[in-house]
Amino acid sequence: MSSQLPTIAPGGVHRTDVCIIGAGPVGLFAIFECGMLKLDCHVVDALDMVGGQCTALYPEKPIYDIPGYPQVEAATLIDRLAEQAAPFNPNYHLGQQVTTLTPGADGRWLVGTDKGTTIDCRAVLVAAGCGAFGPNKPPLDGLDAYEGKSVHYLVRRRQDFAGKRVVIAGGGDSAVDWAISLSEVAERVMVVHRRPKFRAAPESAARLDQLAKDGVIDMVVPYQLAGLEGADGQLTGVTVATLDGQEKTLPADALLAFFGLAMDLGPIASWGLNVEHHHVAVNPATMATNVPGVFAIGDIATYPGKVKLILCGFAEAAMAVHAIHPLVHPGEALHFEYSTSRGVPGA
Repeated sequence: MSSQLPTIAPGGVHRTDVCIIGAGPVGLFAIFECGMLKLDCHVVDALDMVGGQCTALYPEKPIYDIPGYPQVEAATLIDRLAEQAAPFNPNYHLGQQVTTLTPGADGRWLVGTDKGTTIDCRAVLVAAGCGAFGPNKPPLDGLDAYEGKSVHYLVRRRQDFAGKRVVIAGGGDSAVDWAISLSEVAERVMVVHRRPKFRAAPESAARLDQLAKDGVIDMVVPYQLAGLEGADGQLTGVTVATLDGQEKTLPADALLAFFGLAMDLGPIASWGLNVEHHHVAVNPATMATNVPGVFAIGDIATYPGKVKLILCGFAEAAMAVHAIHPLVHPGEALHFEYSTSRGVPGA
């Protein structure tokens, strides 16, 4: 469903109650909370799809700590959240990065994007995760010619690597988890790491070690990436080297490089918000920032005792929207109702 959401064409001025920056899981749930309090909203995300990191980085990975779901794939969770928000007719501006935040008339805000869109709103709700993110890339000659074809920094569909010889580089959770998973469908999985110890969950590291002992996965240790072989964007081999320069080539159809993400608040850092270690400080009772009318929720928000879980972000969305209501409807009493009493449109 998330791939079929209506997206507004770039440009123009759009007036609304709330502008939500970020269409990850917490931003999507904020749409629902706004709708329950009869607040209209527009949603902006730099990605051309909703879901944030859940969609872009690990759509097929299971999540185990969402209430009511003993296990749910990230992409499925995003589909359900988008479905839950749909009755309130949210307006999506996807593939656009918010670049400016300027005061408007009567306490309103003007949110501008890099595509010329302006959103005139009474409140801004920043749900931008850790801001803009991109992969840390290995310093290899000619890398850009293979990117998106046979060199990847994430796995969208496990089946894309079925029957292929896959080299996985990295020593964290992503490298270990995908090595284990892809060993079930790939012709061969080779894990390249500069040392025997991995920075992954102990259970996952132990399983990787057992698969290596069973001959299912090849451990290429201690090595690091040194070069790429192939033509027209298609790899035929990955050259690896030890710290003292001994090289060898691994026959490969695909390289997955998991060296972490580079996080950047981007333009958000210049909006006058109190920023602490690349996060936006908020009042935990309301999720309000130091700038009136601007709120932050999810991973980008910080306060004493903060726990970075999706379910905590859901609660923060509810608190923020309740704090926004009197800004949009000053003097109007908010009569709290449970969803079982209020219902949703079309239910």
